[in-house]
Amino acid sequence: MMNQTVADLAHRPRRLRLTEGVRRMVRETMLSPADFVYPLFVRHGRDLRVPVRSMPGVAQLTVDHLAVEAREVARLGIPAVILFGIPEHKDAVGSDNYAPDGIVPQAIRAIKDAVPELLVISDMCFCEYTDHGHCGLINQPGQPHYTPTLPEGYLLNDPTLELLARASVVHAQAGADLIAPSGMLDGMVGAIRRALDAAGYAHVAIMSYAVKYASGFYGPFREAAESPPRFGDRSQYQMDPANRTEALREAALDVAEGADILMVKPALPYLDVLSAVRQAFTLPVAAYQVSGEYAMLQAAAANGWLDLRRCALESLVAIKRAGANIILTYFAKDAARWLT
Repeated sequence: MMNQTVADLAHRPRRLRLTEGVRRMVRETMLSPADFVYPLFVRHGRDLRVPVRSMPGVAQLTVDHLAVEAREVARLGIPAVILFGIPEHKDAVGSDNYAPDGIVPQAIRAIKDAVPELLVISDMCFCEYTDHGHCGLINQPGQPHYTPTLPEGYLLNDPTLELLARASVVHAQAGADLIAPSGMLDGMVGAIRRALDAAGYAHVAIMSYAVKYASGFYGPFREAAESPPRFGDRSQYQMDPANRTEALREAALDVAEGADILMVKPALPYLDVLSAVRQAFTLPVAAYQVSGEYAMLQAAAANGWLDLRRCALESLVAIKRAGANIILTYFAKDAARWLT
């Protein structure tokens, strides 16, 4: 029999893996429904629940369905939803986004009337509202702010900031608790913060998509939000997936402009970036487990290649372990049920 010292015996971690009770007792990363934000897609019309083909379990909802949905989310212990609007009509300037009776202001009021304590986050972008599918005003002949010296199709940064600020105030007036600018425009946080403060909404927080990559994992979302760009892609304003240091510069700019929460998007392919942002800043950090991440797991499970519950929860634990305080995920409702 091999001689064993006390030191040898003291370094046998398998003793702490023997049973689920022991594993739970020493678990380092704990997942809870309170960690989640549930995305909702809101469309015009009445009494509609339109399934998103590429995202099983996800549907576009009309405003009249939101009260029931909000009560279910709150009952599951999920503290917040984030809203994406699909307007009846789109135009070059995305006017439905800043219309007081636009689809998202209607949705905010409906949710707040039904469940006042549920936090409502308004995704602040223009891709769902513009007829060209880009995240702001585009440099095109005959359109406002056209500049002949700039390339056609170029996203006009500063004129778009004016509209983002205007829409943010409208959504705050409707009752939004947080504004989440997602277009990766230069100066978006500062412009929105100044507008909210000037309008008397200094209490409304900004959750900035501070680090948003030009990712291929957004494909199913573009079906859900009906927002694919009509030309080109969004690489001129979203980040190059190869860059990590740039993420810290982007986050630092948003901190300086007044962001309250920093977001990294997507989540799983960028856990290294998420960890770096968590280590560099003291603000709360969010991560968005995006549509492609969700769809991959759903498709693999549908083919019998993996266990959906086990792998979904494992992926969410990984995101939290990497440093996320808040996780935006389409698994929010399912995960909340699995965890209780």
